[in-house]
Amino acid sequence: MKKLAIGIDIGGTNTVFGLVDNEGNMHGEASISTRKYPDIDQYVEELYIGIQSLIKQLNFECELVGVGIGGPNANYYRGTIENAANLQWKGVIPIVEMMKRYFINIPVIVTNDANAAAIGEMVYGGAKGMKNFVVVTLGTGLGSGFVANGELIYGNDGFAGELGHVIVNRTGRICGCGRKGCLETYVSATGIKRTVFKLLADHLENSEFRSISYNDLTAEMITRAALNGDTLAIEAYEYTGMLLGQALADAVTITSPEAIFLFGGLAKAGKYLFEPTKKYMEMHMLSNFRNQVKLLPSGIDGKNAAILGASALVWQEQ
Repeated sequence: MKKLAIGIDIGGTNTVFGLVDNEGNMHGEASISTRKYPDIDQYVEELYIGIQSLIKQLNFECELVGVGIGGPNANYYRGTIENAANLQWKGVIPIVEMMKRYFINIPVIVTNDANAAAIGEMVYGGAKGMKNFVVVTLGTGLGSGFVANGELIYGNDGFAGELGHVIVNRTGRICGCGRKGCLETYVSATGIKRTVFKLLADHLENSEFRSISYNDLTAEMITRAALNGDTLAIEAYEYTGMLLGQALADAVTITSPEAIFLFGGLAKAGKYLFEPTKKYMEMHMLSNFRNQVKLLPSGIDGKNAAILGASALVWQEQ
């Protein structure tokens, strides 16, 4: 009988889920709308129904070994999602307790999506065999997961490793957290949009972005423009890489990782992000660590990455 883990990634718009074996093979995946269910109990019930539907579609018998959940502001210790800004359910959601009403005899584990990506990298991706590494997720915001001595660092309260909220400019951009100059206001999909519009104001050269409104501009468009040689897009990535590289140089002094993996949309810019990030990381690195830390693309970054990362929470604790 094949053993499978359930991987669930809760996003602000949609929730994706799937059945994954211990080698990272997907045996069915689906999604439901997160926004469709303002009643959290109804949402959990629909999620359970969707998972059962996937199981019924299998052409073999399986044993479920656990449920792994990645979600915003998720607390591994308490099994909760706490005050997530991009979810409609406010306050503290006891998501593990709610899921265990349906999955009674198997473990249910939750952590934030960046930590899930780090565990996924260790179980399925480029960090196999590594004991010390960092995963940085570059999406709407900037998330991160720190692994030291083979264990994810959760800290005292479950919220350790918030690299996105390290301040890089005390008088800089307003962040959604209420402070100024957090790294994710510069290094994220929204951050690079803000950089492009600052560059448009400060420069006069032609760019395809001059005819695009802020709300219509996406990070994917900036990446495509950079790959097509747009000088302003390339400069935006140079600036983004500079700030990311400086922050990573500081992070290295704390955990001394073997490698740092970049995961998510901005990493798809390839050399336009990796080259300046590596350059400024080495430039600002303490000499002990210089040229010792690999900067790598994620080994699981792709269509099923969110599900794989969540399911890896289960396999890592087997």
